Amino acid sequence: MDRQVITIVSGLPRSGTSMMMKMLEAGGMPLLTDGIRTPDEDNPKGYYEFERVKQIEHDRAWLEDARGKAVKMIAALLKHLPPQYQYEVIFMKRNVAEVLASQRRMLDRRGEAADTVPDERMAELFEKHVEQVEDWLAKQLNIAVLYVDHGDVLQDPRGEAQRISDFLSCTLHPQDMAAVVDRSLYRQRQ
Repeated sequence: MDRQVITIVSGLPRSGTSMMMKMLEAGGMPLLTDGIRTPDEDNPKGYYEFERVKQIEHDRAWLEDARGKAVKMIAALLKHLPPQYQYEVIFMKRNVAEVLASQRRMLDRRGEAADTVPDERMAELFEKHVEQVEDWLAKQLNIAVLYVDHGDVLQDPRGEAQRISDFLSCTLHPQDMAAVVDRSLYRQRQ
């Protein structure tokens, strides 16, 4: 395993990033998480988050501990990754209507108000945001990116696990990665 590379699992919220972190863990990759956000009905297998990631614009000291590990980061924060590290980004993609439905369901469960922005407008904003992130990623010489479709993982866990393993500069166990994919958690389908 290349101990210098930081693996980042990214995408829009509710795009399958927690599933991907669980797959990497099962495959043998060390993770950088803190366990502060515990499993719940929306993510019964866990969130796999590291709270300090949210402060990356002002706190980057934790990146030294992330070398040789995988850490989860929403797409909007990727632009704050400092250039002195090498990154391998697994960017999760999911049908935007499913992302919106999943977010709405999560907010309903928590009793929080959903956005007053219509779904059609929110979908446009999300799609534009992802395009901007993809354009930025393509220009970063220190970042390799693999785009992984949420639906493809659910349809072909073994094939996608192998593809992810081939991309990363470490040795993983694709069969173990595929074994943790739980199709029963695919609840907001379009």
